[in-house]
Amino acid sequence: MNFELSDDIKLLKSTVSDFVYNEVDPYANQIEENDEIPKKIMEMSKEMGLFGLSIPEEYGGLGIGMVGKCAVYEEVGKTINGYTTVIGGHNAIGTVGIVEMGTEEQKKKYLPKLASGEYIGAFALTEPDAGSDASNLKTTAVRKGDKYILNGSKHYITNASIACVFTVMAVTDPSKGPKGITSFIVEKDFPGLKIGKKEKKMGLHGAQSFELFFEDCEVPVSNVLGEEGQGYVNALKILANGRAGLAARNLGSCIKLLELTLDFAMERKQFGKPIFEQQVIQHYLAEMDLDIETLRSMTYRVAWMVDQGMNVIKEAAMVKLLGSEVYCRIADKAVQIHGGLGYMQDYPIERYYRDARITRIYEGTSEIQKNIIAAQLRKVISSKKETVTV
Repeated sequence: MNFELSDDIKLLKSTVSDFVYNEVDPYANQIEENDEIPKKIMEMSKEMGLFGLSIPEEYGGLGIGMVGKCAVYEEVGKTINGYTTVIGGHNAIGTVGIVEMGTEEQKKKYLPKLASGEYIGAFALTEPDAGSDASNLKTTAVRKGDKYILNGSKHYITNASIACVFTVMAVTDPSKGPKGITSFIVEKDFPGLKIGKKEKKMGLHGAQSFELFFEDCEVPVSNVLGEEGQGYVNALKILANGRAGLAARNLGSCIKLLELTLDFAMERKQFGKPIFEQQVIQHYLAEMDLDIETLRSMTYRVAWMVDQGMNVIKEAAMVKLLGSEVYCRIADKAVQIHGGLGYMQDYPIERYYRDARITRIYEGTSEIQKNIIAAQLRKVISSKKETVTV
């Protein structure tokens, strides 16, 4: 395994680091209060190519692999997570389906605009009765001539207010269960698609989430993504692909929290000396650093496996689980070390603490990741038994 970054990726990583520190961070409090990313930041992000990280160069993107994308996400994760989520959601679940499963016609139509940021991508799977059980979808798609008619609703859809293109999962054959689900590319202006109310969240301010309603929404047959009946499989592939990237974003946030906490521990004095001199504080910091290095190693290992085209169903679940749990542990220790200051909204520690909590829920809860890991272990055991029997 070779995780060494190319010179081009190192330069991009450095450029993104400077951008995050000098341009995004100064707007963090404004983003938190207004729940919106300033147009200036969005435009600068487009100019840097941050909306086309993994879209192939032939369609106007940067075409970097998962290791390179994780290197960029690590830097993006060091700022307000609302911005991180807008960028990450677009590049992962918002576009990867079209990149990997789209027809050539679909790629030529959508990818150049998605790569430039003219179009923002979003992923619409979750429904009121279909969260962890993604196969329990109620949104339907009935074919009528050269169109499908979609009816139903989605919620918790990140980037919905700014998205132009949605990857939507809907039931085309209710009798087939998960095998009766199909994925569609739905444009925001298609007749019958309506954006519902904005959902108020504990954290991730700046990455707005909305309800979606499909009321006889007309979608051309040419906008079926992949094959009919493969939507559930497509959804699992899209989610698995993005999990290493999500871990990298969490890694960046953890690194930032350790930096802030270490600086505070060296400066804050109690009982006549910096609190860093207290053994319990040293132990907390050591545990934070250990968690970070563990997460870093697994994140880039899984990213490398993705770039090699390997099956990463189990490993993707593992790294998503690890990244989520590590982020929450580190955020909790950061608040504890900062004491009352860590609980105040005037300082970023409190914001990171709230933002961390969703990582154990979205894009598959920690419990679901454990189910996936266990299911893969069962396959290994069954395979060994079959081999012995033969």
